[in-house]
Amino acid sequence: MLKLYDTELSSRLLLGTSRYPSPAILTEAIRASRAEIVTVSLRRESGGERAGQGFWSIIRGLGIRVLPNTAGCHSVKEAVTTAQMAREVFGTPWIKLEVIGEDDTLQPDVFGLVEGARALAAEGFQVFPYTTEDLVVAERLLAAGCKALMPWGAPIGSGRGLNNLFGLKALRAHFPDVPLVIDAGIGVPSHAAQAMELGFDAVLINTAVAEAAEPARMAAAFAQAVEAGRAARLAGPMEPREMAAPSTPVIGKAFLG
Repeated sequence: MLKLYDTELSSRLLLGTSRYPSPAILTEAIRASRAEIVTVSLRRESGGERAGQGFWSIIRGLGIRVLPNTAGCHSVKEAVTTAQMAREVFGTPWIKLEVIGEDDTLQPDVFGLVEGARALAAEGFQVFPYTTEDLVVAERLLAAGCKALMPWGAPIGSGRGLNNLFGLKALRAHFPDVPLVIDAGIGVPSHAAQAMELGFDAVLINTAVAEAAEPARMAAAFAQAVEAGRAARLAGPMEPREMAAPSTPVIGKAFLG
């Protein structure tokens, strides 16, 4: 079971809800993914607009947990205000905290992220920070009150997979008991399986499913990949070798004189 704050979950796949061609396709993808958490931007959900209420009714009808996010926020003040509004709209203390620091890569502003996490944790929020693989930043976020981290694999929407394997492995090794969710950059199911094989606890997918030719089929593929990667991690994968190692024993082999 995956435990995020005080919530236990069976699925280790989180799904984003933006960029889908239609509400019907989004619904099919969520069901196919078997995800128990979806991320939702407050910019898509407005308490006073019929479109927003319609979207919210779809999510509620699926009976899954919502993780609101502060997507698109470039300052601590904007992110904190958005989080406060999201808590009122969605009725949850959960918040995926994004403070964007660079427009081309959408890299997090890690200084603002720590400041925002500290402020929100003090208000009782359960913060899921979208961060980098930097170990010092991770320490600061945990000290600020975060009990889970969401490091990027690659820039948002890039589909490049896990760009910094060394950094991600180091992050996992340094914080063995902290839930770590790979967020951003996953492009194909093999990327998700690789993240799980490295020991990460879950992955968050959005663009790779929403922009697939068949989103529901892709969502199902990601669900299978996450399960396979997790099973491989638990099974204890072999260590890579520099040289070949014969799989057929030499002892007992007949030799011609």
